[in-house]
Amino acid sequence: MRILFALPGFHRFDRGAEVALLAVANELALAGNAVRVMGSGPPRDGVAYDFEQVGSIRRERFESLPSIPPLRSEVNWEDATFAAALLRRYRPADYDAVVTCSFPFTHWALRRPAARKPAQIFVTQNGDWSAFATSGEYRTFRCDGLVCTNPDYFERNQPRWTCALIPNGISAAAYQGKASDRARFGLPQDRPVVLMVSALIDTKRVIDGIRAVGRHPTAHLVVAGDGPLRDQVKAEAERHLPGRFSNITVAAPDMPVLYHSADTFLHMSLLESFGNVFVEAMACGLPIVGHDTSRLRWIVGDDQPLCDTQDDGALDAALATALARGKGAPNPRVENFYWPTIARQYQDFLSGIVAARQAGTP
Repeated sequence: MRILFALPGFHRFDRGAEVALLAVANELALAGNAVRVMGSGPPRDGVAYDFEQVGSIRRERFESLPSIPPLRSEVNWEDATFAAALLRRYRPADYDAVVTCSFPFTHWALRRPAARKPAQIFVTQNGDWSAFATSGEYRTFRCDGLVCTNPDYFERNQPRWTCALIPNGISAAAYQGKASDRARFGLPQDRPVVLMVSALIDTKRVIDGIRAVGRHPTAHLVVAGDGPLRDQVKAEAERHLPGRFSNITVAAPDMPVLYHSADTFLHMSLLESFGNVFVEAMACGLPIVGHDTSRLRWIVGDDQPLCDTQDDGALDAALATALARGKGAPNPRVENFYWPTIARQYQDFLSGIVAARQAGTP
């Protein structure tokens, strides 16, 4: 198959959606597909797919701009600039399938009028709202295949779209055989370290995590991530965790070492479309404190100290349990989430949709 993956952040950022879709693209290319990736970052060595740089304006430039439909956030503003450049590069007839998780502008660009359109595949990396909402710009959403990253999305969208339930994953080699190196990240040697890997935005509830760890006087919190709440995060950390807080940005190749340098993993989002960070923490043997949902238990199993993270008492007890347990052996469930396994599921789903279109089957 000839497949295009398009997303503004490709090769510019190493966040959840970018990491996941690039891993799938690389595995599909290794399997013999002709895969091209379009993103706004520079080319990288050592990838199996072809890459084409398509410019965009970074979302940070738009943080102070108003929220107006469909430019609802700095992410949408960034997406609009990428889509404008994408339209000049994208030739629909060159592909059998196109894949994105960015709505609305990149989605619209990939669906532009053409005599021969490729199959449109949308992945719910950032949620499934665009697939089922019926207001505003969401009424324009269309796809030939919807990849649902959790069972809730699959159940909700299967009646309307052709769906596949395919989780995200990790590279086994990236997380195996790594050792702690706290000195590299400026972390203390004499305290238990709690790790959060999160963008500094409201939905990630990083400030709530700071307050929670602040109630455990022996623990040091390190947050790997950046975002528009960076000033508020710094102020809250100075108040609740003086001398016990680090906020760092870490290149993707160094993330496994950071995980191995921690004792406990904390994630405060009430709901994630998937949450690669949970699989990464499992691969490094970290106990996971997160918001207790059936979706999260589908990933991590029933032996993690999940809780109602909005209940301070329950959260404090879960953190105490996790800190007492500390780092252990990798969670065996992680074997379900290695990229070659995930990519085979993408291969089967995409090839079925492409074959049906070529045969004229609706």
